Amino acid sequence: MKYRYLITILILLSVLACQEKGKAIVEEISAEVRDSVIVHEEYSGTEPTKPEETEFYEPKVPVVGPALNGKTPSDAIVLFDGSSLDGWVQSQDSTAAKWILNNDGSMTVADKTGNIQTKQDFGSIQLHMEWRSPAEVQREGQNRGNSGVFLNGIYEVQILDNNDNATYVNGQVGSIYKQHTPLAMASVPSGEWNSYDIIYHAPEFDADGNKIKSGTMTVLHNGVLLQDHVEIKGTTPYIGWPKNDAHGKGPLMLQDHGDSSRVSFRNIWVREL
Repeated sequence: MKYRYLITILILLSVLACQEKGKAIVEEISAEVRDSVIVHEEYSGTEPTKPEETEFYEPKVPVVGPALNGKTPSDAIVLFDGSSLDGWVQSQDSTAAKWILNNDGSMTVADKTGNIQTKQDFGSIQLHMEWRSPAEVQREGQNRGNSGVFLNGIYEVQILDNNDNATYVNGQVGSIYKQHTPLAMASVPSGEWNSYDIIYHAPEFDADGNKIKSGTMTVLHNGVLLQDHVEIKGTTPYIGWPKNDAHGKGPLMLQDHGDSSRVSFRNIWVREL
């Protein structure tokens, strides 16, 4: 009989132990769930019961003229409208830009003159630009209609004639060079005008030069989403890993690839964010 009582006690103790262990597991899981829940503090407290309690009228939203039918937004900074290259300099020595100003309101890379960049520096921006590769197809791979636009003068979005022209996919048109492959290839036929619309948020650095927040990039090519708010991992070098040296604002830079690429540009403007 006493053994039967002892067995019963042992069973009860085991059940209690399991319950305590289970309780601890439940509490641990609950803590993990609580930590993963997104809490919006502005929606805490007593829930409103009237519609006007969740309506606000300040601050006023600024009115901006839209970018429709080829127009530039009313708050945009026009960097190139076809009238001159006065807003641009050679990247290597800050002398006057040597690229070719065309009668149709565009400019074209002057082979082997070097990159050009804006005189003005920018941080986070919305960028619109239009570019065209030559109608006459020459060369192949990375040597056909190659250029690039560098945000902050550092982070390259690739420009390339990829029509029937395969290359490494993290270096094709619309890529964040050597970092992010585009989601699609949306080029128009060679010799026709392409558009890029780019949303760029600059990285942030602390007082010691350490990166505390990565930059991001969203890229639309001819209205098609190619880069969806992707993280900029650092610089976009041809050889080597991305680097993350601290920096502030920087110019917008256009590339002379040095291989008779003859890429042309027009209608370039930015909105500071």
